[in-house]
Amino acid sequence: MTERFPPPVAELLATEGWSPQVRDENRAREWAVRLAADATPDGRQHVMTAAAVQAYAEFGGLRLRPSGDGEQVAPSEIHLDPFRVRHSVATLAELATVIGVPLSPLGEEGDGTGILAIDEQGRVFVLDHTGDWYLGASLDEALGTLLLGRRPARVREDGTW
Repeated sequence: MTERFPPPVAELLATEGWSPQVRDENRAREWAVRLAADATPDGRQHVMTAAAVQAYAEFGGLRLRPSGDGEQVAPSEIHLDPFRVRHSVATLAELATVIGVPLSPLGEEGDGTGILAIDEQGRVFVLDHTGDWYLGASLDEALGTLLLGRRPARVREDGTW
């Protein structure tokens, strides 16, 4: 597992019961259907990307609480449960327009301070009161960014970071 994740991330994942051999495809499909069917009053719905469904299957429900100091910034607690941010349809649609690809809800950072989202390419972002941030090219990389306290890149107005 340490080939895939830095040792502290691998240890935290193992402590919380995650295993690379365990996937819950049924939960992932059910979550995707339920989230996509949940419309806002103006009729908008979450977009479900294949990367989101894969993330739900492998990491769905995990709550990760890092301890200690971060490498560059404070490490972030995360809860990989998209229902915690189901209210984010409009917010994710706005960022999706800026970056040019659909986004799906992934969970929350902190105790609800940030919305985690994943795009169709598997790139992960967090949206919070300070701005929109690029966390990594994959969920694995994003977990390292958040849990190790690595400084994320700000998403600029032109959709780059």
